[in-house]
Amino acid sequence: MNVVILAAGQGKRMRSDLPKVLHTIAGMPMLAHVIDTARQLSPARIVVVYGHGGETVREAMAAADVAWAKQEPQLGTGHAVLQALPHLDPSRPTLVLYGDVPLTRVDTLRKLLAAAGDDSLGLLTVLLENPHGYGRIVRVAGAIQRIVEEKDADDAERAIREINTGILVAPTAALARWLPTLGNRNAQGEYYLTDIVALAVQEGMPVGATHPAAPWEVEGVNSKVQLATLERVHQRNLAEALMEQGVMLLDPARIDVRGELVCGRDVSIDVGCVFEGRVELGDGVAVGPHCVLKNVRIGAGTKLQAFCHLDSAEVGPQGQIGPYARLRPGTTLGADVHIGNFVEVKNSAIADHSKANHLAYVGDATVGSRVNIGAGTITCNYDGANKFRTVIEDDVFIGSDTQLVAPVTVGRGATLGAGTTLTRDAPPDQLTVSRARQVSVAGWKRPVKKKA
Repeated sequence: MNVVILAAGQGKRMRSDLPKVLHTIAGMPMLAHVIDTARQLSPARIVVVYGHGGETVREAMAAADVAWAKQEPQLGTGHAVLQALPHLDPSRPTLVLYGDVPLTRVDTLRKLLAAAGDDSLGLLTVLLENPHGYGRIVRVAGAIQRIVEEKDADDAERAIREINTGILVAPTAALARWLPTLGNRNAQGEYYLTDIVALAVQEGMPVGATHPAAPWEVEGVNSKVQLATLERVHQRNLAEALMEQGVMLLDPARIDVRGELVCGRDVSIDVGCVFEGRVELGDGVAVGPHCVLKNVRIGAGTKLQAFCHLDSAEVGPQGQIGPYARLRPGTTLGADVHIGNFVEVKNSAIADHSKANHLAYVGDATVGSRVNIGAGTITCNYDGANKFRTVIEDDVFIGSDTQLVAPVTVGRGATLGAGTTLTRDAPPDQLTVSRARQVSVAGWKRPVKKKA
């Protein structure tokens, strides 16, 4: 089939300079959600009709590999689909979707396509307790006759609860006949796509309707309030899917997945956690409250305590991370590695059973196994212009408040005394100390605060 996605609206109620379809659900533009859904239908082509925001929308979706049709000025939905016609294969039906309706399920669209076939008009409709603001489906003896927009409806029509979602499938050759004939004699002065229903009825073409499993599938976004509402719906759906897979969520209402979260068995996730990009959690991983994980892989049995921030890092099995630990891009930790509170690791490899339990910075370093990095230790990897690497071999003990000025190597089994500033390689299996002679000053008195 052809798929046309209407994404030209301005979205004045969003009160934003960002085009409406680029506002995000789960960290991804709404338009990207709709394109991804369309791709799962294996269409022959996807055409996005854009207008407001112009090249900003195209640039944001540059990787989407779709055809683009510009609607300028924006004269309604019928006019929008008319702009896409030159890109469509007339021998295939066309499915019309909307760039600000991000949560429609693929199964719902498959059901619509199956019901419509190749030679009829299929509509996705829904029954609402409060249909205010939506176009109504007008039936006669059960058969759909037309759609009337609320602003053009009379009292009887406004009482109808079956509403038009705007999503439809139609023979493309029929669209080519109908769209140029649409008029704009209505309250909005626009060319309504919905007017093709009456034209189909006039031609004797069957018009059918299917319904989504839930109303939120067809809810559009016109304001930040509606955006936030759909965000929570989407997150709740993701949370329920995770729990069905066996993940323990301490509160399903307090998790944000902004990408792909893959979990093994017996994973537990505390409240307030955010997952971005692709995150893999191995069997038995426990994630404490308020952690942020982006593009990371966590090995089986590892425990992340509260308020950890991991970005583009890999953590081995049985690790102990946090609280308040930060792993930056390029970090690779082996098995049973402990990274404690207020420890930052960047572009470094730390081998099995090593520990940096508190208040340390390890950057551009290669750390061996069974290394103990004392509190206050930092690798001085930057001279203001270039980065240099620190190598710490196996079984090293580094005392507190040590500075390792790269490039430097600490040999296997070496010990660095507390307060050492290491500027040359430390030999293996020896104690290296660098500190001034201790002096006590006789007669010195502590300053006294002057009275005001």
